[in-house]
Amino acid sequence: MSFTLAIVGRPNVGKSTLFNRLVGKRLALVDDQPGVTRDLREGIARLGDLRFTVIDTAGLEEATDESLQGRMRKLTERAVDMADVCLFLIDARAGVTPTDEVFADILRKRADHVILGANKAEGSAADAGIYESYGLGLGEPVRLSAEHGEGLNDLYAQLMPLADEYEERARAEAPETEVVLDEDGEDAEGEGEAIASRTPTPERPLQMAVVGRPNAGKSTLINTILGEDRLLTGPEAGITRDAISLQLDWDGLPVRVFDTAGMRKKSRVQDKLEKLSVSDGLRAVKFSEVVVVLLDAAIPFESQDLRIADLAEREGRAVVVAVNKWDIESEKQQKLRDMREAFERLLPQLRGAPLVTVSAKTGKGLDRLRAAVEKAYEMWNRRVPTAQLNRWLAGMVEAHPPPAPGGRRIKLRYMTQAKTRPPHFVVMCSHPDKLPESYSRYLVNGLREDFDMPGTPIRLHMRSQSDKNPYKSKKKSTPSRLRKHIHGKNNPPK
Repeated sequence: MSFTLAIVGRPNVGKSTLFNRLVGKRLALVDDQPGVTRDLREGIARLGDLRFTVIDTAGLEEATDESLQGRMRKLTERAVDMADVCLFLIDARAGVTPTDEVFADILRKRADHVILGANKAEGSAADAGIYESYGLGLGEPVRLSAEHGEGLNDLYAQLMPLADEYEERARAEAPETEVVLDEDGEDAEGEGEAIASRTPTPERPLQMAVVGRPNAGKSTLINTILGEDRLLTGPEAGITRDAISLQLDWDGLPVRVFDTAGMRKKSRVQDKLEKLSVSDGLRAVKFSEVVVVLLDAAIPFESQDLRIADLAEREGRAVVVAVNKWDIESEKQQKLRDMREAFERLLPQLRGAPLVTVSAKTGKGLDRLRAAVEKAYEMWNRRVPTAQLNRWLAGMVEAHPPPAPGGRRIKLRYMTQAKTRPPHFVVMCSHPDKLPESYSRYLVNGLREDFDMPGTPIRLHMRSQSDKNPYKSKKKSTPSRLRKHIHGKNNPPK
């Protein structure tokens, strides 16, 4: 991307609506009440032939203390410092307010390039506010309607010369790099160990979602991994509302991480905005590859924690369970034993999944968490050669033959892996509808143990393969050429 554009302004002027319009997706939550956006959300904007990074920010508040509004303002000021261009948005229908004047003065001092945008400018009701905005000293305003997509051509005209300038600068500063590809770009199926299908790269990073109950420390954990206060945190539960996506290099592992809103029990979620936040978090789980379920060490494995972990498994995502706030736990060894026992008992579908203790506040245990995430991702991509699978299946059947309902033995004839991410296996057998669920679990547990896939969601499908010979009902006949050779061309058989 050639440059970064930050959309700033006081609450409820339409920043998130314009952000969604520029990225072409409903990524940011939008609602009539002010203060919906709290974190910084990044996206790839498309405007004509321009491609740039756009940042949606929290509404600028006049608070400067350590309150929630004060911390939101500091985060927005960081976005102003990070961005190449700031789009200062005002509400043309409301006109210029004293708050707008305060922040216009701040932007003149802190930002290199400021574009003034007058949103909600459709119709004559906005004319008075447009004329007032000239008094901010930021040049001619761009008339916009983020809701209806009006004024984007004028915004393009303002950004075009800046885009050329930043593109030339980026080209001059870009280092030369070598990109090495393998010969065919694909996995070669061999007879050796099971292999992973791909390695994360900066272009295709590992997608990781951090989920859990409110106030478990999800945003603090991501800030510690990043090494900076990029996400808004605090003692208040439920600060995060959007599922924020960030790309980072985690000690050599390219990752795109999603910070999600805390998920409470459905019966307790009454507020419309919280419902939107939770659904946004569920969507992040569906788009992720590895899900880190973050627990609070003081109250681990509550019913909501179990529901969240089960959701990730049902969606087919690799799961890592992390127990946060371990630095304030006094009886560490006993607590860890109790948690491992509870994990095995309460989440048998995730048997063998990694359980890692961390402290998001101090950063202790994050190296183990990174290793667990990388290993879970590798197992989630694991592919087992067909020949190796069938040798394994023969051994499993010999050690424990399937039952014979009604005196008819069920034959397991052939096994192959149909998919990865997560691993899907297909077994061709007779009478698959009569094979009990307990035998399928026996095979799944054997796959986990023998092919080193603990905790990975495994899908096992039984398909019917008939005993009947497809040629049995066909009448045997002598081939025509052989008949001619035996009887001669002009002497057909009588």
